Amino acid sequence: MFRLGEKMDKQRAMCLNPVVLAFVGDAVYSLYVREKLTFNKDCKTGELNKLAVSEVRATAQAEFYKSIENLLTEEEAAIFKRARNAKKATKAKSASVAEYNVSTGLEAVFGFLYLTGEEERLNFLLNAGYTE
Repeated sequence: MFRLGEKMDKQRAMCLNPVVLAFVGDAVYSLYVREKLTFNKDCKTGELNKLAVSEVRATAQAEFYKSIENLLTEEEAAIFKRARNAKKATKAKSASVAEYNVSTGLEAVFGFLYLTGEEERLNFLLNAGYTE
């Protein structure tokens, strides 16, 4: 039986397709942004959704990446590069190809850290990149 929050060993996670890591990381980042907004903003859900969308779009994630790029470990940088360079089944809707590729790399790092249970490191990077 699978349990929510179950952790994966690093070796197995490193063998996953980097776009699969990004798939998980997208959800992790989206949840982080939604929780952050819920704790810090006194808004109706429509406004919260607009704020969340503006933060999770590929262009915003590419900017976020710039603020934490120098904080990545060698392992995280390698995951980022694998995902950034991976062939993707979808295309960016409102971002350049380069921004979309960077956002995929960022999401893969977040997905890897989440799946392997490195929550302290994940929180560090999420909070280090966030400026309001």
